[in-house]
Amino acid sequence: MAKAKKTKETKSVEVKEKKSAGFFQILLAWIIIPLMFTTAVVLIIAKVADINVFDQAKEWTSKIPFLEEKAPDEKVEGDLILEERVISLQAEIQEKEAQLFEVQDELTKVKDSNETLEIEKEKLNEEIEKLKRAQSESKRDFKEIVTTYEQMSAKSAAPVITKMGDAEAVQILSSLKPATLAAILEKMAPEEAAKYTSMLTK
Repeated sequence: MAKAKKTKETKSVEVKEKKSAGFFQILLAWIIIPLMFTTAVVLIIAKVADINVFDQAKEWTSKIPFLEEKAPDEKVEGDLILEERVISLQAEIQEKEAQLFEVQDELTKVKDSNETLEIEKEKLNEEIEKLKRAQSESKRDFKEIVTTYEQMSAKSAAPVITKMGDAEAVQILSSLKPATLAAILEKMAPEEAAKYTSMLTK
């Protein structure tokens, strides 16, 4: 039974091989051999007619757009265009580099001017601090002067204040306590007292 199966399988393989071999034989006999024969006949006729088949093939392929070779003039023109483009790009690069140098110079100048401004700002801040200290010292001195006038007797303070300038006198009088101010005005001449009173109310 097993032998019968094996013989059937080998026969079917042989039949398939014969069939496939038969197909290639048919392909060779009906297509390839006639094609080769036709090509040989055409080449013989072309030789007799003095036609160079290879030159004709080159001519036909040169007419096909993507197989067509560029003429030397076209190559030269293309090279010239590329060279001009390269030169223009190099000129643009040089212009951009010059602009970059200008911008860097401007940045350097701006940095220098900023540093100068910072130095001036520091100097001004120092001067402001000095003025504030001087102002606070003058305020302290003025308070001491006011305290001195408050400790003086009204009879002694009144003639001294009348001898001062109006602005200084009003400044001192406006800083005195009301009781001290009243006592000093009382010891002044009526015209002087009226003048300082009107100035204090403004």
